[in-house]
Amino acid sequence: MTQYHEPVDELEAKDRDIVRTLMSLKEEVEAVNWYQQRASASDNEELANLLAHNRDEEIEHACMAIEWLRRNMPGWDEELQTYLFSEEPITQLEELEEDEESAGDEESAEDDGPADLGLGSL
Repeated sequence: MTQYHEPVDELEAKDRDIVRTLMSLKEEVEAVNWYQQRASASDNEELANLLAHNRDEEIEHACMAIEWLRRNMPGWDEELQTYLFSEEPITQLEELEEDEESAGDEESAEDDGPADLGLGSL
C-alpha cells in the first residue's frame, strides 16, 4: 500500500516532505501506544521503566514532527495556538476564541468614536 493518494510525480517536493512528516508522526504515535500498553501490562518493574522510557522518546519524536508541521504546513500553527497549553475545556476553546475576537472587534469599533456621517463641521 502506498502512502500517496495522488500520483507522486504530480506532487511538489514540499508536499512530499509533508507526507513524509505526517507518516512519521502517525508511526511515532502508534509506537507511543504500543510502548504505553507494554509498560502498563508488564509485571517486571525494570522492564516497565525501560518501556516507559522508550515511549517517552517516541513522544519526543512526535512533538518534533508536529513542530515541523507547524512551521511548514498551513493550518497547524493557528490550530496549535488555539488548543495547546490552554486550561479551558478543550471542546469549548474554538468558541471561546471566536467570542474573544468578536469582543475585540466591538471594542475597536467603540474606540473609533462616533462614525463620520459625511456632514462636515456643524
